[in-house]
Amino acid sequence: MRLSARVDYALRAVVELAAATSGSGGEDRPVTSERLAHAQQIPPKFLESILLQLRRGGVVTAQRGPEGGYRLARPAEDISLAEVIRVIDGPLANVRGQRPENVDYKGPAEALQDVWIALRASEREILELVTIADVVSRELPERVRELAADPSAWV
Repeated sequence: MRLSARVDYALRAVVELAAATSGSGGEDRPVTSERLAHAQQIPPKFLESILLQLRRGGVVTAQRGPEGGYRLARPAEDISLAEVIRVIDGPLANVRGQRPENVDYKGPAEALQDVWIALRASEREILELVTIADVVSRELPERVRELAADPSAWV
């Protein structure tokens, strides 16, 4: 799996936003894009366009004015990593810009379609399992911890 800088920044911004609003003693004040950019070392102008995409995708909401900023549109437990990735990059897996079920291989390469579909299913299993709240709390699901604990996963 390859994550674009855009997806990486989006995930980091959403996690930072969740952490900033969850740890403030129940306060639900919006967080400015400047604060998010500084905390995660994301270029501010780039982050603004990402936050706009996340707002259009229903992941964050925006509040204008002197007390303005961003907040999660729903509880962090209800937002999966997969959702954020789809909002920013579209489908989790594609082949030459197409969904795996829409590619057409002939002859000996025909089985590649099944490989791409299985890869997408595996990716989806993990990315839909992990929520923003899991990342913020550093309490990842058992399946994710098992996979990450395997030394062969690190090479």
